[in-house]
Amino acid sequence: MPLKSRYNANFTGDITYGRNLISSIIVLAVQEINGVASLQGKGIRTEMNGYTVNVDVYINVEFGVSCSDVAFRVQENVKRGVETSSKYKVGIVNVNILGLASPTSAVQPKI
Repeated sequence: MPLKSRYNANFTGDITYGRNLISSIIVLAVQEINGVASLQGKGIRTEMNGYTVNVDVYINVEFGVSCSDVAFRVQENVKRGVETSSKYKVGIVNVNILGLASPTSAVQPKI
């Protein structure tokens, strides 16, 4: 007796993405960037408009790196991460630098 499939051959399904999945993609994309010390507060805020995602990122930057360079790389990596991992397009990525942090590898002076 041949096996009978539960699905029909012309089955087409939809993929749905939860808000937490998109948020996770964004957090990972931010943390990949050298110079980002940490996410601040809630870290990110997203707003969905159809298939477009607008993102606000709140970060601390390591002391001694270019803030504008880090912000630009965060924007590019968030856009690339979301658009390659989901069906959404990224509209705006606002990077808010809220503070500076000393690098973990820096030697602290003795007092």
